[in-house]
Amino acid sequence: MDKDQLSDLITRTLKGIGKFSPDALNLLMGISAQESHMYKYIKQLGNGPALGGFQMEPATFNDIVQNYLVNKNKLSQLIKTECGVVLFDARDLEFNMKLAICFARCHFLRLPDSLPNTIEGMAKLYKASYNTKYGKATEKEFIENYNKFVL
Repeated sequence: MDKDQLSDLITRTLKGIGKFSPDALNLLMGISAQESHMYKYIKQLGNGPALGGFQMEPATFNDIVQNYLVNKNKLSQLIKTECGVVLFDARDLEFNMKLAICFARCHFLRLPDSLPNTIEGMAKLYKASYNTKYGKATEKEFIENYNKFVL
């Protein structure tokens, strides 16, 4: 997907739910670059469970619904309205780009620290909390994909 169009969609979507910041935009652009090469893939390669341009696993999606959004009625309703959904269903991540954006953002709203504003900081946060120590991605790979697809 064209990076400028994705950036615009992320910006409008996050503003629509009141969760936009330049650091959030940059982080989500980086995650999309790393995970799907800017929406080249909407399903994880190799029959994995991850879906959408941010390659979120249904278990992560469901955890956000059950353990974060359940206590955030206003945010939950804003996301439903912005994304045009009545119920949250992880299968919608594959085709509903706005939903994928909102849930990628929600993943980081659950963390206590502010978002980093450097590529190195984004790579470190991505590896620690999104890909985790069990994932195959590396901070170096995140930086390379950010430079290749975002800049």
